[in-house]
Amino acid sequence: MNLNFGLVLPLANEENDFQPFFGHLAGVLKSYPDARAYLVLDHVSKDRTMELCREFTELNPQFIIVFEPLNRNVVDAYIRGYREALSRGHDFIIEMDAGYSHDPAAIPLFLSAFTEGYPCVFGSRFIRGGSMMEASLKRRIFSRGGTMLANVLLGTRLYDMTSGYQGFTRDVVARFAFFPLRSRAHFYQTELRYLLRNYRSKEIPIAYKAPSPSVRAGSVLNSLGTLWYYFVRRATGNSISL
Repeated sequence: MNLNFGLVLPLANEENDFQPFFGHLAGVLKSYPDARAYLVLDHVSKDRTMELCREFTELNPQFIIVFEPLNRNVVDAYIRGYREALSRGHDFIIEMDAGYSHDPAAIPLFLSAFTEGYPCVFGSRFIRGGSMMEASLKRRIFSRGGTMLANVLLGTRLYDMTSGYQGFTRDVVARFAFFPLRSRAHFYQTELRYLLRNYRSKEIPIAYKAPSPSVRAGSVLNSLGTLWYYFVRRATGNSISL
């Protein structure tokens, strides 16, 4: 199955997990010669991430550096990657973390769901076959609590509203890649799920490992503010969808 898909991978201080993660990912992509992985970089990294990316992409042409020094936050990085993948003509686009939080072995599950006709495919840690390994109790509560709160306030029904492993058809990406998202941190994945609630979607099981550092207070405040904005719009009959 040789599908034309792109991967969006923002990177920031990924030196410790770089070699095992990208070695694994390169092995998976060998089965998909038309696939490309877009490594979105800016000035955030303080380690050898940029150097490692340059060395790796020279030897692996399926991997392409997208340098965007004007990124203000992680959402900018994701959207920059999506726009790059769109411009390269990919039929399907998947986003994932580059710090080995997400297992490249799940990529075929995303592609299978696309071939079944689902325009939106979401990785879920909270369905049968999914898991959340090496995560603190605080992280587990934050992830499950965020999902429950979002579903209650926004009327969504997904099992996992906060996972960052997700994929879309190019038509769907074209709808949100230029939309003025309100999120400035990882809550944007919840925001997307809400905005795309009218599209057919499928949740697939993923194993989440080695979570990112603790969430900053500013990110939490932005998340709550964004959630409240969409709740108020929904409660007043002015809900937004794409």
